[in-house]
Amino acid sequence: MTGSGDPVGSGDPAGSGGSTRAVDPTTTEHSRPNPETRLVEGVLAVDDLDAFLADLEAIREETGAVVQAFDADRVVDAAHLRLATRLAARSVARGEAVARDPAVEILLYAAGRRQIDRALDLGVSPGERRAALVVADFGDIVDAGADVGGDTDIEGDARRTADLETAVAAVEDLLAAGPEPTLGEFDDEAVRDYYGVTDRELDATVGDLADVVRERVALLDVEK
Repeated sequence: MTGSGDPVGSGDPAGSGGSTRAVDPTTTEHSRPNPETRLVEGVLAVDDLDAFLADLEAIREETGAVVQAFDADRVVDAAHLRLATRLAARSVARGEAVARDPAVEILLYAAGRRQIDRALDLGVSPGERRAALVVADFGDIVDAGADVGGDTDIEGDARRTADLETAVAAVEDLLAAGPEPTLGEFDDEAVRDYYGVTDRELDATVGDLADVVRERVALLDVEK
């Protein structure tokens, strides 16, 4: 089954059903800039990783959308990717991005680390796996060094509004059996291992494992 892919402001809460989620704006300190973002969920069957990444690049070039794929077993919920995307957008807008590619910057924030080679483990790998893909419009995020594709003005600032509807449809076509919910259930052991969450840390927090992971994402912004 698939969601409607409504734009920002549709009121679809994090962790709700559906396979294509619209990201709601918030009023937190991290809410500006807040790019329009969709989350596409489903199973990917990746035979050739390079070919799959080339497909994502082709979607970016055609639509202007920023597209990044994640292993859903290591993503704690939709809010995890929402926060990472918002903070990556702010980093790009300020000219503080570690990665030239905004999609990789989203990956870094979601992973809660600045080492690209380590963050790549949060992405997809060859084989069949549950996945979640971020499809975002960074066209209003202005930074002369940002590799967001599309047209540029006379000063070199990237200013292209992405065609998210086309991008989402193209991403859904990459799924093995069409969109289906994957976020909200994750591999507890894989998440704890990837983020280095100890029993002591969990015992010391007032929240749960998902809260600890989202804190990792937010702290990366503080540490930059």
